[in-house]
Amino acid sequence: MSLLFFSSALVILYIYLGYPLAVLMASRARPKIVRAAPIEPNVTILIAAFNEEKHIGATIENKLMLEYPQDKIEIIVISDGSDDDTDKIVATFADRGVRLIRQEPRQGKTAAINLAVPQARGEIIIFSDANSIYDPKALACLLRNFADPEVGYVTGKMIYVNPDGTTVGDGCSMYMKYENLLRDLETRLGSVVGVDGGIDAVRKSLYKPMRADQLPDFVLPLKVVEQGFRVVYEPEAHLREEALKQAEDEYRMRVRVSLRALWALWDMRALFDFTRFGTFAWQLFSHKLLRYLGIVFMIMAYAGNMLIAGKSRVYRIFLLIQTIFYAAAWYAHQLEREGRPLRWLSIPYYFTLINVAAGHALLRFLRGEKQVLWTPRKG
Repeated sequence: MSLLFFSSALVILYIYLGYPLAVLMASRARPKIVRAAPIEPNVTILIAAFNEEKHIGATIENKLMLEYPQDKIEIIVISDGSDDDTDKIVATFADRGVRLIRQEPRQGKTAAINLAVPQARGEIIIFSDANSIYDPKALACLLRNFADPEVGYVTGKMIYVNPDGTTVGDGCSMYMKYENLLRDLETRLGSVVGVDGGIDAVRKSLYKPMRADQLPDFVLPLKVVEQGFRVVYEPEAHLREEALKQAEDEYRMRVRVSLRALWALWDMRALFDFTRFGTFAWQLFSHKLLRYLGIVFMIMAYAGNMLIAGKSRVYRIFLLIQTIFYAAAWYAHQLEREGRPLRWLSIPYYFTLINVAAGHALLRFLRGEKQVLWTPRKG
């Protein structure tokens, strides 16, 4: 049982601390520079939308105001069976060159993107969510990375803001800061493993159609790596979105994303071949597979610790630390429900939330469940 406890605890430490440190050291030893330079190719911005009447107008206006030659920007909105005023709002921008494609019946975001890409005129495809507001210089910052012929996919910097000060919102914001730092390190090593999907770009020539159940902002970057190109992070291409305010909303979103990511890992399992993909296979295993299995090691570490707690004071201290951590997460959840959030509890709360959500997704994955449709992200 001592072996069970220590091995599980070491895996958890490796996932969140050991792996980033290993990437840091490896990237310093053999840094891989992106040969970026200002370029102005024709681009197509794709916006998949389902019932986004509250956000779609501001999002389109934002894209029309980007600091980039407007004659080189094409904007396509794919309405995925929307039954509110989304289509009507998009139609008001027709005289400014915005195209509306209606997908009927509703088939989900991935199918919507598959439908639109063959109709896109741009050399580079930009993926925006229906509520994504870009910094004015974001597009130019993304595109300069494509001056490097080895780069096939670029992801920007997602910044979650939390004006209401909720515990889950604070946790989400801190988690994204951690992820963005890790993406910066992974870029220096070669390719990043995960992207956000709200501010991404890909060479149209590298786009591969995906099944409707596949997560586009996970599977597509992996397909780019599979074709021998780099996926890189651009920290100066900023996208700001409000963090989710309710734990229930964040939990549902995390379950959905984790489930689709697990299926993506299964579909793209060839990338785990260390003989073919080397460093990236290690990155994918460490950053994604182990991360989604984290709840398994958390349970084993706690259970193993309980079984050996009577053997030594050291084991009892470890058990006490774990118990306090999870109790703090539970207490933070109770305070959140009562409208009395405590920011200093956001780390144990959000860490536990995302891992429990991943565990829920893992159970659904093992049952063979898939999820195709999505609902608008609530801010």
